[in-house]
Amino acid sequence: MKKKIIVNEYNKQVEREVNYIPFRYIIAIFLVVIETLSVIAVMTLLTIYIPYFYFAVVLTQFGVAIAIINRKDNPDYKLPWLFFVLLIPIIGFMLYFMFYSRKLSKKQIKRLERLTTQRVETDDTAELSKIQYENEIVRSQAVMLNKLSDSHTYGNTDIRYYPLGEELFVSMIEDLKKAEKFIFMEYFIIEGGLFWNTILEILKEKAANGVEVRVVYDDIGCMMTLPGNYYKKLAKLGIKAVPFSRLRGQANNEFNNRSHRKITVIDGKVGFTGGVNIADEYINRIERFGHWKDVGLRLQGEAVNELTRLFLIDYGLNDKKADDNFFDYYAYEVCEQDGYCIPFGDGPKPMYERQVGKSVILNMLSQAKRYVYITTPYLIIDSELVQALENAAIRGIDVRIITPHVPDKKLVFRMTRSHYNRLMQAGVKIYEYESGFVHAKTYLSDDETAMVGTINMDYRSLVHHFENGVWIYKHKVLEDIKKDFLNTQEKSIKFELGMLKENVFQRFIRAMVKVFSPLL
Repeated sequence: MKKKIIVNEYNKQVEREVNYIPFRYIIAIFLVVIETLSVIAVMTLLTIYIPYFYFAVVLTQFGVAIAIINRKDNPDYKLPWLFFVLLIPIIGFMLYFMFYSRKLSKKQIKRLERLTTQRVETDDTAELSKIQYENEIVRSQAVMLNKLSDSHTYGNTDIRYYPLGEELFVSMIEDLKKAEKFIFMEYFIIEGGLFWNTILEILKEKAANGVEVRVVYDDIGCMMTLPGNYYKKLAKLGIKAVPFSRLRGQANNEFNNRSHRKITVIDGKVGFTGGVNIADEYINRIERFGHWKDVGLRLQGEAVNELTRLFLIDYGLNDKKADDNFFDYYAYEVCEQDGYCIPFGDGPKPMYERQVGKSVILNMLSQAKRYVYITTPYLIIDSELVQALENAAIRGIDVRIITPHVPDKKLVFRMTRSHYNRLMQAGVKIYEYESGFVHAKTYLSDDETAMVGTINMDYRSLVHHFENGVWIYKHKVLEDIKKDFLNTQEKSIKFELGMLKENVFQRFIRAMVKVFSPLL
């Protein structure tokens, strides 16, 4: 199903044909709504017509409230659910039962038990020992990240940084053309246009010549960009494709556990990641929210195996027939480089018992000695991260954050700005990228450590989604990341206290939005 829209392309208005919500998604969403309303209606009728059932409802209501309080989740996430459960009879706790879960399904957990055993076989004792000799605190960061994400610390890996999506695009096309054995691609959004169509032509040619090609795309992320049966269309071209967590119209965790990952792996030797999805706005081919500022990384060497593993796990979670031996795809190419990196994944339980990306950010803020520079499209954070940012600034760390000046979602933009005044009062410096939308997710500290990947500073990224990133220490690429941040800062508006003035009504809306922001 398609519609025609007018977009700005190279400063000209042109008509383009895009997909809009396919019928399959409409049916799935309709089923979720019907299922939810039916359950609530049945519970309401039972309360009205069955004696004493109301008391059972009240007891359940308070039982659920106690269960929420006792959960290990962040208090900011508990608050809106407590509001629903205690103030909205029946509906509140029924919504909790149906939508609170962030755990994988039992079937996914069973598959995961097999998939996660195929770890990369490497001994990173030497790398960790070298890091310890230079900096014991950084070594502790690496050890923590390895344990939380089940990854390894790697040397011998070349890393290139791309300050714009169009630069990553050019490099990716060059490497895809060189593929000899396999190409793996996983993205939250894929949309027809110059970017994807150029890649697709290469994938078709490679598949025809015997190269194994696989694609994973998020089913909800591509709801408005791809046909509902796109994986079947790719299969006819010789490309193995699966939608991640296919939307089936079940009122459970379908809407929570999405794949926000961006991964390309070529022959196990070269890997790409970062914030760039496969759509033309990410390479500034079309203009949606001003100039699109995004970044990417290219890895070559031993560390690419971790990206291979993440892809194969996600593919196996969504293809019942997949029975891969991961070791057939691991490559051990050595690119001698100074510095170290840890490619890692993040996501829901039980795959990850703790919030990996958030832990990296908290460590970076608490252990910084001079500065922490951050770019993020969204700043929708809990009290723990707010306090970490404040504490770093108060103890004299130069904390700078760059967010977009042109919003992609007005409500989310309001939530982002709602944190400005409090952070600025503590000494955090806030900038907005004046030319357009910042989609980059970069975290840099003291010219020593950085994290680049898919992880935004918002609840969806930090709590719900499957994400991935690369932690970097003492690598020459850190100079490029810092240079790019400072260049972006020069093109940004610095905010000062008093610039964001709000009336009583706006302050009320901001307060309500902050209460329910963990659910968005």
